[in-house]
This record gives sequence, structure tokens and C-alpha cells, in this order.
Amino acid sequence: MFRTFDIILIVIMTAAATVTYSIKHNAQNVLDEVHKLDGEIKLEQDTIDLLKADWALATQPNRLARLADAFQKDLQLKPTDSTQMVRPNELPMLKSKVGLDDAINAGLMPDERKTDNIKTGSVKP
Repeated sequence: MFRTFDIILIVIMTAAATVTYSIKHNAQNVLDEVHKLDGEIKLEQDTIDLLKADWALATQPNRLARLADAFQKDLQLKPTDSTQMVRPNELPMLKSKVGLDDAINAGLMPDERKTDNIKTGSVKP
């Protein structure tokens, strides 16, 4: 006959086996998900590498020169003149760069600054 202690040990052993199996099952599910994500990451990295290679081919200078020559009639491209270059001090001042000195020079008190009334520089043709 089974003693009470034997029955308790059998119940504890069965519970331990059940908990162990559930932990193993959950770990296997997580591992499967990790492998799936690794595969997706590898696919994305391969796609990025392929796109970089395509971009390198598309932006080769000799290819762009051939395209420019082929479509010269449609594009009407011509070299940039050196007089078309602008120095940074010739650019108009941004309204966000208008400071306290500009407000005082415009006759405004520091708390009355209105940047839309201050004239900014312009590029001369």
C-alpha cells in the first residue's frame, strides 16, 4: 500500500515535471521567434547591400556623363559660371538670426522685436 508520504512525493514530482515542460516549451517558442527575427534582419541587410550596389552603379560618373550627353538636347545643361557662385555673406539673413542689436538698430525695444519688419539682405543679380 501507498503511504501518504509517497502520494505527496508523486504529486510534487508530477507538478515539477509539468512546470519543467512548460518552461522548456516557452523557451523553445522564444528561440523560434529569435531565429525568425534573425532571418528578417539578414534579409534586410542583404536588401540594403543590394540597394547600395545599385546606387553605386547608378551614380558612376561615366554613366552620368553618357546620360547627360544623350539627353543634352532635352536637358540643355551647361557648365556653371563662376559668377553664379555666392559667398555666405551675400546670402539674405534668416529671420531666426535677427538678434537684439538688430532690434535696437530698427528702433524697437527688446520686448517689442518683430522680425517681420526688419529688412534682410538680398543677393544682387
